[in-house]
Amino acid sequence: MRKLFALLLIALLLGVGIVAVIETDPGYILVAYGNYTVETSLWVGIVLLAVFTLLIYLTLRLVRRLLGGQQSLASWIGGRRVRASSRLTTRGLISFIEGNWTRARRQLLRGAKNSEAPLVNYLMAARSSYHLNEPDKMREYLGAAEDAESEAGIAVELTQAELRLHSGQFEQALATLVRARRNAGRHPYVLDLLHRAYYGLKDWQELVSLLPELKKYKVLSAEALEKLEREIYTEMLISSAQGDDSGDALQQAWQAMPAHLKQNASALDKYVALLVKGGHHATAEKVIPRALKQTWDSKLVREYGYVLGQDSAKQLAQAENWLPAHTEDAQLLLCLGRLSAREKLWGKARDYFESCYRLERSAEICAELGRLLVALGEPKVAGAYFREGLQLKEADLPDLPMPENTVPQAQRLART
Repeated sequence: MRKLFALLLIALLLGVGIVAVIETDPGYILVAYGNYTVETSLWVGIVLLAVFTLLIYLTLRLVRRLLGGQQSLASWIGGRRVRASSRLTTRGLISFIEGNWTRARRQLLRGAKNSEAPLVNYLMAARSSYHLNEPDKMREYLGAAEDAESEAGIAVELTQAELRLHSGQFEQALATLVRARRNAGRHPYVLDLLHRAYYGLKDWQELVSLLPELKKYKVLSAEALEKLEREIYTEMLISSAQGDDSGDALQQAWQAMPAHLKQNASALDKYVALLVKGGHHATAEKVIPRALKQTWDSKLVREYGYVLGQDSAKQLAQAENWLPAHTEDAQLLLCLGRLSAREKLWGKARDYFESCYRLERSAEICAELGRLLVALGEPKVAGAYFREGLQLKEADLPDLPMPENTVPQAQRLART
């Protein structure tokens, strides 16, 4: 309150002082321009000058606001277009995910017109065209994507390669990916697409050379990489066995296989099966016992029954040495039955086959028993085994009513 009173008092004193000065000496101002003159007192001139200055200031400020308003209006209109473009792009992506390819492409292309980053719009429009089976449109939008962003060459190439892979055009995709492989460290996805292209072409040798990079850049999980590696080398084994009468190519492919894969049961089984199928029995006869000393494998034992060794009696003795430790292995009993039959030991062969039958009934063991018993002059019992084997092989037959006067199982099989 005191401050306000003091200010009012000071203002009043200043006003009285100014009035006193004006009355003492009002001053004189004369302004002449051409035939015109203006005369006034000094104090009125000062007031007019202040008013004139204020008018100029207000005019300039008004002009500035008007110009700024136009820029703001243009900025607002531009921002509105960008926001609309963003909404269209979002809707287009949603339509793409939902599988509405035509609508997705239309929305994405409309959204690209005022988008600050139209690359995504054109790439997704190209993918939509692929799903619509319109390759010309797909190439058009991929070209538009590359024009929209000069540094998007790799992204465009990868998109093109990926779409070709989906179409099964492995060679065309490979041509694109080989160019992009130079930057594998920056774009490890190139390696993933490359592995898919080589896999589609069954180019196992190129896949072998690609494995170190797939591992280095962790393109695949450890489990997937191990599975791929095993499949590649297995396929190389199969390829090497084709047209290889001497077996040298097959053995070279086996030696080229990494040591840890040689210990893999499925790879070893495949190698032995290829040896037996190719007639390389001497090699198989050496490999199987050596492998079984390390790890017991029923599949290898089964293959041993197909091996035609130089000394079949010695081969039978070798297999019988395994029996005390593996009495419940049906494949070993089947193998022993076949080796016994090869030695013309019919009774022993029948005993081994029937022991296998009791452990594991299959169409294969029924067929072995059937053909042996036919040769031994027991056609009825053999026929029962043949019928059971056929039923086991065709286990998906529908349930149908059968005649009631069927022969009991005990009468069909004389020995069980």
